[in-house]
Amino acid sequence: MENKRNLRIRYLFFGLIGAAVLTLMDQGTKALAVRYLAGTAGVDLIPKVLRLQYLENRGMAFGLFQNKQIFFYIMTVVIVPVIIWIYCRLPMRRRYLPLHILSVVILAGALGNFIDRVRLKYVVDFIYFELIDFPVFNVADIFVTVGVAALFLLIFFVYKEEDFAFLERKRKEGGSNV
Repeated sequence: MENKRNLRIRYLFFGLIGAAVLTLMDQGTKALAVRYLAGTAGVDLIPKVLRLQYLENRGMAFGLFQNKQIFFYIMTVVIVPVIIWIYCRLPMRRRYLPLHILSVVILAGALGNFIDRVRLKYVVDFIYFELIDFPVFNVADIFVTVGVAALFLLIFFVYKEEDFAFLERKRKEGGSNV
């Protein structure tokens, strides 16, 4: 029993450290963007393909929900506890390691943009794929987008429905699951 408890504490510790490191990475890249890109025309990394370009985003991708900060606050306050709850319930087995990692990555992305919204009232974006005219984005957006996409791929192609039984409410012995 003590071994299982220690393993659970270790999973929680590494999850917390991982989320903190990734969130700091996001915030650090945004600080660099503010320092070196704000007030400039930007920097071409690969001309006509990839550029670094400062943008204050008061909405989300594709110009949706501009100046609707309360919407983003509510979404984050709902989503972050759900991610943490799922992470804490995930079985501590190698099979579930990808879900542990993706939970941490998605959490870090959500927290990175949330910090900007609370602190600045906008999100700092700075990565622009000019070749396809994709909306300007940031490291936190990469965490959320890649994390959610990978999660869907795992759900559809790797895990089976019974692999998610850990999310169900525990049944009382001899009782129903109502």
